[in-house]
Amino acid sequence: MSDTLILGAGGLYPPLVEQLVDDGALTWPHGGADRRAMLDDHAADIRVVVSSAGVGADARLIDALPNLELIANFGVGYDATDVDAATARGIPVTNTPDVLDDCVADLAIGLTIDVMRAISASDRYARQGRWKSDGPYPLQRRVTGAKVGILGLGRIGQAIATRFEGFRCEIRYHNRSRKDVAYDYEESPAALAEWADVLVVATPGGAQTKALVDADVLAALGENGYLVNIARGSVVDQEALIEALQHDAIAGAALDVFTDEPGIPQELCDLDTVVITPHVASATHETRRAMADVVLANIDAHRAGQELPTRVN
Repeated sequence: MSDTLILGAGGLYPPLVEQLVDDGALTWPHGGADRRAMLDDHAADIRVVVSSAGVGADARLIDALPNLELIANFGVGYDATDVDAATARGIPVTNTPDVLDDCVADLAIGLTIDVMRAISASDRYARQGRWKSDGPYPLQRRVTGAKVGILGLGRIGQAIATRFEGFRCEIRYHNRSRKDVAYDYEESPAALAEWADVLVVATPGGAQTKALVDADVLAALGENGYLVNIARGSVVDQEALIEALQHDAIAGAALDVFTDEPGIPQELCDLDTVVITPHVASATHETRRAMADVVLANIDAHRAGQELPTRVN
């Protein structure tokens, strides 16, 4: 019997799942009764949990696995895992940083260009024959030279900023602490939003950043401002965002993440000022392979009694 349990296998890189299953790993059943049966039979065997970032490992599951030794998150975010509960048990938690920064930053740029230039919306306009029936598509906003505010200047935020430099954008940021960077610092999310043409959300998820972008921040962003979120849906007050978009209180939004994934409110889908992607910022073959390699490196290091490459607690 393998010592590994896979959580949220559907959200993991399939070759990683296949490799783990070939080694005998168990996958977490969907149904409650099946889960109870699996725990009754195998809880004492499980020493490693591999989880997709969106699923994580909660305190109840951690408590149910008496011999658990490692939680390896497939993703840079680990807000869905109860790190405090793991730490209290002396269980290390790992993630997969760095290897996904470029692809997430690339998508942030793509979403910004799309929402400001209405690429998706004008594509629909052309496909529907409206260029012929209704005339030229309305003028949009230029990306080059825009004022870009980055909320959360970690590794991904800095990768995003570097890309915007290529568009000759002026960049400012807000972060939990100041960084040794050339960009100006704003004291609050609202102050950053008030200054910016585009507010890019790149913070971690979790309780500390829940609804960090609220109605006040959106009001500060204003009717000419755009919101881009490649972080976590929880960071933005989704109801306040819908309200702002429906009343043209902001110019538009480009969203890769949502509050209740995979659910997306119909109100967002109905708006041409909104660009939607289904949480695909790191979803490239190259990045997912690299993420899988980091997960496996952490498992191998743990089993060999070596220092974990990407421990977070």
